[in-house]
Amino acid sequence: MNTAELLIRCLENEGVRYIFGLPGEENLHVLEAIKNSSIQFITTRHEQGAAFMADVYGRLTGQAGVCLSTLGPGATNLMTGVADANLDGAPLVAITGQVGTDRMHIESHQYLDLVAMFNPVTKWNTQIVRPSIAPEVVRRAFKVAQTEKPGAVHIDVPENIAAMPAIGEPLSKGHLEKTFASFRSIEQAAQLISEAKNPLILVGNGAIRANASPALIEFATNLNIPVVNSFMGKGVIPYTHPLALWAVGLQLRDFITCAFEQSDLIIAIGYDLIEYSPKKWNPSGKTPIVHIAAIPAEIDSSYIPLVEVVGDISDSLSEITQRSNRSDKPEAFALSLRDDIRADYEQYANDEGFPIKPQKLIYDLRQVMGEEDIVICDVGAHKMWMARHYHCDRPNTCLISNGFAAMGIAIPGAIAAKLVAPQQKVVAVTGDGGFMMNCQELETALRVGTPFVTIIFNDGGYGLIEWKQQNQLGTSAFVKFGNPDFVKFAESMGLKGYRVESTADFIPTLKTALEQDVPSVIDCPVDYRENLRFTQKAGELNCTI
Repeated sequence: MNTAELLIRCLENEGVRYIFGLPGEENLHVLEAIKNSSIQFITTRHEQGAAFMADVYGRLTGQAGVCLSTLGPGATNLMTGVADANLDGAPLVAITGQVGTDRMHIESHQYLDLVAMFNPVTKWNTQIVRPSIAPEVVRRAFKVAQTEKPGAVHIDVPENIAAMPAIGEPLSKGHLEKTFASFRSIEQAAQLISEAKNPLILVGNGAIRANASPALIEFATNLNIPVVNSFMGKGVIPYTHPLALWAVGLQLRDFITCAFEQSDLIIAIGYDLIEYSPKKWNPSGKTPIVHIAAIPAEIDSSYIPLVEVVGDISDSLSEITQRSNRSDKPEAFALSLRDDIRADYEQYANDEGFPIKPQKLIYDLRQVMGEEDIVICDVGAHKMWMARHYHCDRPNTCLISNGFAAMGIAIPGAIAAKLVAPQQKVVAVTGDGGFMMNCQELETALRVGTPFVTIIFNDGGYGLIEWKQQNQLGTSAFVKFGNPDFVKFAESMGLKGYRVESTADFIPTLKTALEQDVPSVIDCPVDYRENLRFTQKAGELNCTI
């Protein structure tokens, strides 16, 4: 047995089912070991796509997704997806090939110090410098990647070390017991919540990672406190729940802004500052905050909690509920906004304008998708509309790259989602800019048998940047481009291609595409004049009690 074979045995021991990546000269021994293992290697068309697949796999399962590249340009291509996973709290293990240790001291073909390079975008990374340490490296990599807050780790494997004889066995995974918050912090939180007149719950992805959705719903319902979620907290409470006020995170004034301005206590549950900066909703730092999470709060002048309840989120919520009394409190101000929020959403239900308004497109998408179906949203102007208008019944049914906000994640992410949930409908929502960044992975989807639908919001440019240029400068520049014929593009790859010719076409076209046994692409012209209209409307919004 050589080091590469021992490495793969350790990955099998961690429960790894897939490795996403590309072959290269410096990872030949690792690839040979994978060939003789139970792990399925999925050959991608670009290392960035491989990392995005591992990113989304980790986010959906809680188990680290694994991606593999060779050295040099292969490793640099991997970095965007690795950084995305790290900032968004998705467990990921990246493995790179490397030159032999006998070449690292001299200028060498394609050599980069990958441990130094990956250091800023990972929780931990190392190089296997001796065959005997492989089991310890792998066990630590997965433990670090999957422990709260999850993130990315990196293992560098020099080619001469990979080929060396190795003696060893995978290490036992052990079991991490839950940690529980102190009774003092629970009592303090319960007192603050009992005394508040206008409390508001802000819930983030940490609550989803902790499987705390049932406890959150019970907590909010019993105490009658309205709930807003971050982009990454979608579905933690069903959007149809009477206390759900949907998503916060737009960098523009919105209905939810009024809720924050009138609140006298923010109860942040599983919230990470990177999901939506507290400087946007608590600029003066004066709003009292209760922090309930598995880890302590980050330091920010706008986020200084009065109390931190650190431990198992579900247990903390249950204990706080038992000690809180809100029976004599009036209904929170935020609930008065619900009718306005819903009316704003529903006003587009019968809109027939074409090109399709983004609000209408997303409204119709929501009508077709089931409670358990999954949408992977790319980054661009469509992301802002998806975040605001695509509402969820279940956690992890709308995934948005938010911390790193990396374009190109939707198509690779949809492949991973379909591998994790083959019985669910999966849709990749992307702009034409993001589509062209990783559209080559549609061939990967066809090859590995993961049929899903890609909806392209087609405006012939980088719509989000144009939106910001128009807002700040009153003009735009360098954002327009041409596109291929997306229908012919899809058909040339053996996929199904569709073009929406009217607003009424969209729902039947989507239903047809979802029935196909190969990936499908829907080219949908979108009316992004709505961007500036929304900006104007948001600027005119007044908050009154």
